Amino acid sequence: MIIFFICITILLIGYKFYSPFVEKQAGIDPNAITPQSRFNEGVDYVAIHPVRAFLIQFLNIAGVGPIFGPILGALYGPVALVWIVLGNVLGGAVHDYFSGVMSIKENGKSLPEIAGHYYNVVFKGLMLVFTAMLLFFVGVVFIMSPAGLLSNLDSFEGTILANNTFWVLVILAYYFLATLLPIDKIITKFYPIFGLLMIVMTSMIAIALLLDAPHLPLAGDFWAYFESEHAHDFLAPNPDGLPTWPLLFITITCGAISGFHSTQAPIIARCLTNEKYVRPVYYGAMMCEGIVACVWALAGIAAFPEGYAGLKAMLDIGGPGLVVNHIANSYLGLFGGIMAIIAVAVFPITSGDTAFRSLRLTLVDAFNIPQSIRNRLLLSIPILTIAFLMTKLDFTLIWRYFAFSNMLLSTSVLWLATKYVFDRGSFHWIVSIPAVIASAITLSYIMTAAIGFNLSSELGKPIGVVVAVIGFVGLVFFHKKTSASLK
Repeated sequence: MIIFFICITILLIGYKFYSPFVEKQAGIDPNAITPQSRFNEGVDYVAIHPVRAFLIQFLNIAGVGPIFGPILGALYGPVALVWIVLGNVLGGAVHDYFSGVMSIKENGKSLPEIAGHYYNVVFKGLMLVFTAMLLFFVGVVFIMSPAGLLSNLDSFEGTILANNTFWVLVILAYYFLATLLPIDKIITKFYPIFGLLMIVMTSMIAIALLLDAPHLPLAGDFWAYFESEHAHDFLAPNPDGLPTWPLLFITITCGAISGFHSTQAPIIARCLTNEKYVRPVYYGAMMCEGIVACVWALAGIAAFPEGYAGLKAMLDIGGPGLVVNHIANSYLGLFGGIMAIIAVAVFPITSGDTAFRSLRLTLVDAFNIPQSIRNRLLLSIPILTIAFLMTKLDFTLIWRYFAFSNMLLSTSVLWLATKYVFDRGSFHWIVSIPAVIASAITLSYIMTAAIGFNLSSELGKPIGVVVAVIGFVGLVFFHKKTSASLK
């Protein structure tokens, strides 16, 4: 609990003091004409109140990411909380903020178009592939996970509602409407409500933990254990014996940093009525997600008398969805059970539909497709048809590729933001250092993962570290060269 309080305090201090410093490097102009005012075509460029925009952005990036990821990451011990906070303040929030800044500065364009502007057509093509790949994986994952949950509810047993394909088709039908219709028909009306539900649920769990968390070690016991020879068992228990580097950083993506968030940036960037709202909407939403992630990481341990072993056993039986149900029922009773179903069924759907909407916007921007009903149909139908076919694949395989592509895209966006700040002559280290670290994580993972090169840890992990060092040295050299030329 001490670590938890420290982490929450750091998140709040980060927003209060660090985010204004980051904002100064971005060139925000409150008097600039926004894309919403410039284009306002009634489909995607629609004015939204900043509070509503914040709630939509929060729900778009949150979903079940800051719930499932931290629960899985809790197996690595309190180091999970440390990564959530440091990754969020120094990496994730900066990543999300500059995603919003670059999009609103570029008429609400999607990432590949921005990459083409600041780099070249090759980087634009790579970003297009990375973005489309991630959005597809996100959309498919958030079809399969809620469909699997709903079809396995006891109350549906023996009926058509117990059929997984039935729920897949129902969710796809909703995605079709949400992807096709103007943003103010569904998303702006209902998503703020779901965003509030996420905040209420997390707040109730946090209050319950503060009032009664009998399975957490007492402070005195903790410090005595910390000083003992068994300290490592508590700080990084990990019953599976998996290496913290780089797996923890890939496992807890949405709570600390997530490339998926950057794909959602253009949706709200096209709707903000003033550039001054970028920081509270984007940076603020990521800070809130960090708090949500900390609460669920703590709850993942507090709800089990057996500690890490109990959490591991339940994850093996029913995955993070079962853990969410257990935590909510344990601390909130019947109401908690209802909220748990909403959390693991409704929240992923609200991320899945915006993933497919973002994919449509990305393709529209890349190929300059007019926004007519016919063209929206011609894009939406093939996208969702391919997504349906992908639901027939193994879920664990889809999840692995999703996790890697998520980190890969966030790394690419940080390098894109580095170029943006470099060109402005501002303090680029706020994004370039996180870009170097993210590169090391991504490379270390793909070198050692079964879906990648499958090298041994002894060989694969040093490659990522070496690349990080080379990248940092290159940044220092380029910084000095640029500074000298300006003088």
